[in-house]
Amino acid sequence: MAQLITLLILVCAAWWLYRRFVSDAQKLAERSRRAQKERKTGAIGTLVKDPATGEYRLKREDE
Repeated sequence: MAQLITLLILVCAAWWLYRRFVSDAQKLAERSRRAQKERKTGAIGTLVKDPATGEYRLKREDE
């Protein structure tokens, strides 16, 4: 029984690491695509409108 629990824990940990790896890879691909698009258009960054103030600001990396 202990071997089954250990195996289950290892499988869950492997699945979690796989999902985290895929998520990080998608974030890096999106960041790379955005940077390439900015280089192509000559833009310095992407502007987003703040709904509270109505002012535009540069988009942060974590958005």
